[in-house]
Amino acid sequence: MRTSPALRAAALAATATVLLPLAACSGGGDTARDRTRNGSPLAANAAEAGSDPGGLGSQKLTWKPCPAPSQAQGGGKAPTPLPGGTPWECATMKVPLDYARPGGETIELALIRARAKDRSRRIGSLVFNFGGPGSSGVATLPAFGTAYDKLRTRYDLVSFDPRGVGRSEGVKCLTDRQLDAHYEADGTPDTRAEVNDLIRDTKSFAAACHKNSGRELPHLGTTDAARDMDLLRQVLGDEKLHYFGISYGTELGGVYAHLFPKNVGRAVLDGVVDPTLDSEQASIGQAKGFQLALDNFTKDCAARGDACKLPGSTGKEVEQGIAGLLHRLEKQPITGLGSRRLTQTLATTGIAAALYSKSTWPLLEQGVDEADGGNGGLLLALADSLNGRSQDGRYDNSMAANTAISCADSRQRFTANQVEAKLPAFRAASPVFGDYLGWGLMTCTGWPVAGAWETPDVSAPGAPPILVIGNTGDPATPYAGAKAMADELGKGVGVRLTYKGQGHGAYNSGDACVQRTVGDYLLNGKVPAAGTVCT
Repeated sequence: MRTSPALRAAALAATATVLLPLAACSGGGDTARDRTRNGSPLAANAAEAGSDPGGLGSQKLTWKPCPAPSQAQGGGKAPTPLPGGTPWECATMKVPLDYARPGGETIELALIRARAKDRSRRIGSLVFNFGGPGSSGVATLPAFGTAYDKLRTRYDLVSFDPRGVGRSEGVKCLTDRQLDAHYEADGTPDTRAEVNDLIRDTKSFAAACHKNSGRELPHLGTTDAARDMDLLRQVLGDEKLHYFGISYGTELGGVYAHLFPKNVGRAVLDGVVDPTLDSEQASIGQAKGFQLALDNFTKDCAARGDACKLPGSTGKEVEQGIAGLLHRLEKQPITGLGSRRLTQTLATTGIAAALYSKSTWPLLEQGVDEADGGNGGLLLALADSLNGRSQDGRYDNSMAANTAISCADSRQRFTANQVEAKLPAFRAASPVFGDYLGWGLMTCTGWPVAGAWETPDVSAPGAPPILVIGNTGDPATPYAGAKAMADELGKGVGVRLTYKGQGHGAYNSGDACVQRTVGDYLLNGKVPAAGTVCT
């Protein structure tokens, strides 16, 4: 079964912590504000805010028709024109590999744009980051293009593959066959032998990334990506960076605002990462978030009575059936797709993938029902959509990039004994996803590059108002993160908008209130009252 591009894009926009909890786990807690990145202060001084690293700000971009996405970007066909015939155009931009040596070696970032409809009233470029980290903006923006077409009335829509992603020096780790085995492996070990297998698998993954992409690994952190965005602003000819960040893209936007507060234009942060939580705290939060989403799904299913395919007259009973399926899969995987099996870990991944959007709840219901009958094909396809696997067995580099960027950011490293001691708290947060996310704390164990921070600094004194949107039913970036981000950005900077809905993020839910509020802000500069609620 070929998974839908919409699900693939939605999942990638928020995969930060489904398999790799460290990906969206940084935040600005109570640690000192003089954190460093490889020994260089994070805070940008006034000279830096207007700097032109290596003279690259004056480079000219050559925009051409976009080719088909590479396999690292997810594959597929070249993007088709938008309604009205506006084509997608692609280019590359040079950036320093190492910002500590701006005149040294450069790498190229892949860019994409669709030009504004009303050139006479054009504000500038609206730059998107769809999260992950690891999502290819060049591949994702066209998939969502029509959803943002109203914003194109006054903006060029622009996105990019961040360094380490897709066509921007994409990180390479394991082969496709090795990745199949990696994702099929037991991610919730119960015995010492299984724990040792997990440790070996984690170390092997890190060693492969170092062997194949060791040159880039020290330079893939969020601070580097934020500096790239400011260089992109200059190269695009914009005085201010107008920005739309989703999921991990909210953390990137917060770090940018901290580094370059005077360069911030109109910025929207949607599906917000909590910048006050370290990786362990964020993973616990996500366990609670996915459990909440599962509870909402099971209650909805039970309320439909006989129309629901899953057994149980209450939400709790439906959930018990799902937990029972996962328990059976741990003992005995079932037929998946072709010769591939559906394991407990892959089934959990597939369930998580379907919880990102209420629109995919029917797929979750069908997938669990079919798996109960011995056919794991749909749940496996859902897992593939999150893991970046195409139907032909090839993977994009989204999860390799996810790990590399996450581990370049997060300083925390955990031993197996430490994780085992923390599992009771994870299980209390989520009986279904607790072990899965708890053991995910080991993702960066043995990583060859030290992490930059416990939590990022997103304080942005002097920046204009930034719209911060939280969804009360968000599984991947729980609602509390929006308040925390708004508070950390600072008084008069973070402006919170609440959406009472389901799924990850708010704007792409299609809610008219959210889209109207965002549109008024981005297109007309109308800042909503802090605490505005859309239901």
